[in-house]
Amino acid sequence: MRRTLWGAGVALMLAVTACSTPDPAGPAPAVTGTPIASRQDPGQVEQTLTSLRKVDDLPLYEMTYVGAYDPTVGTDASPTTKPFGCSLFVAAGDPGRPLFARNFDWDANPAMVLRTDPPDGYASISVVDMSYLGVGADPAGDRRLLNAPLLPFDGMNERGLAVGLAADDGARAERDPAKPTVGSVRILRLVLDQAATVDEAVAVFQRYNVDFDGGPPLHYLIADATGASVVIEFTDGRLRVERGSGGWQALTNVPVAGVPEQRRREDQRYRVIAEALSRTDGVADAPAAHGILTDVRQGHTRWSVTYGLRSGEVRLTTASGGAERRYQLPVS
Repeated sequence: MRRTLWGAGVALMLAVTACSTPDPAGPAPAVTGTPIASRQDPGQVEQTLTSLRKVDDLPLYEMTYVGAYDPTVGTDASPTTKPFGCSLFVAAGDPGRPLFARNFDWDANPAMVLRTDPPDGYASISVVDMSYLGVGADPAGDRRLLNAPLLPFDGMNERGLAVGLAADDGARAERDPAKPTVGSVRILRLVLDQAATVDEAVAVFQRYNVDFDGGPPLHYLIADATGASVVIEFTDGRLRVERGSGGWQALTNVPVAGVPEQRRREDQRYRVIAEALSRTDGVADAPAAHGILTDVRQGHTRWSVTYGLRSGEVRLTTASGGAERRYQLPVS
């Protein structure tokens, strides 16, 4: 909010490590697709689309969205096959270096690291599964890329707040007719744009109905720069908040709200994460966190990412086997 990606320089993307120079993805001969969320002028559209770069063979792309968008309209992710089988955790045992980590386990789709800086919200870095934008094998110039802000599957904003999702087969959310309704992935964009703390993120969830129609029911892990964290779940139609304690908090695909820790550890991936973080009292730097993510990696893990909630450093690896990529988001 109040930071600029363009004009003063590309502040959001500083250090990038890769095995080769990023390839420009465009421009394409013709601009295709229909942007629904975009509230950009023509110059901002051109800046956004020409910023697209392919950076590894997943394929992984990078793009900087320039200008405004409406986060309440348009595209929602509606996967109809197996659910998101993800692993997430917060390592907050060192108050000066809290860290958010996640594996995204899903179908073999292209992904995008997206930078946004809306005029009325916080700047952020997020990762998008591009298949839900409807773009083809060559996305260069496709105006549907302008809907990318609507579909963050995880991300961190300039206040050091990070959020990610995972499937929760038992979740059920009831609708309150007095509240607006948003999709179960879209809610992450609203949190990244509007929330600086976990309490503010909970308040965002409380302002909306979350719609699971057309996709797997989900639950969410959120953490902020103080190391505070929460899991948000929907049980028997009601929103429940489980606050982290003991220096760490983890989330896979089993419920945690009101569930005893021993029962949570019956899930193999949760147990591996819990045992690793318990041994260190919740202290983990980015290399250690990526080691834990490797230990719970599955055959369909698409990306592994860590977010430094105070440092603003983002480290990401993909299933392509390419080098780790690093990004820097100024955090205040």
